[in-house]
Amino acid sequence: MDRKSRYSKFMITNEFIALLRRSPDKHLVFVNDEDTTIHSGYHLTELKAGSFDTVDCGGQKNRWNETIVQLWVPQEADDEFMTAGKFLSIYDKVGGMITIDSDAQIRIEYGDENFFPSNYDVDLVTQDDESIRVQLRPPQTTCKARDRRAEAGASRCN
Repeated sequence: MDRKSRYSKFMITNEFIALLRRSPDKHLVFVNDEDTTIHSGYHLTELKAGSFDTVDCGGQKNRWNETIVQLWVPQEADDEFMTAGKFLSIYDKVGGMITIDSDAQIRIEYGDENFFPSNYDVDLVTQDDESIRVQLRPPQTTCKARDRRAEAGASRCN
């Protein structure tokens, strides 16, 4: 059965982890919008609990948290994709060492010859009998002041 979930803005950490917990034996495959796959044999090298305090061009303070999952492919990588269960065992161990905000946006940090180094948003998650496919979307810049005005019916930045 093919299950799909699309996230209009961003996926939060607990949604992503819940999807993985339902299928721990499946391979976890990360792809971009051109269906290019992060190489098999990747490692989850770091989990980051980021906290951001910003001021936008409209003078408004903003605060949010992110969970950043850093992936890396060694030169001598094997041919197997990590299972969701292995990813979860790393996540759970790290979660006992640092405070991860389960309601924070989750991002995937990666870069190679096919993926520009960046913190990618999770755009779409699909499953089949063997794997969980996580489609990554490059982050987009925006003007928060303009976005607030657009929500209120106007559309200009200061």
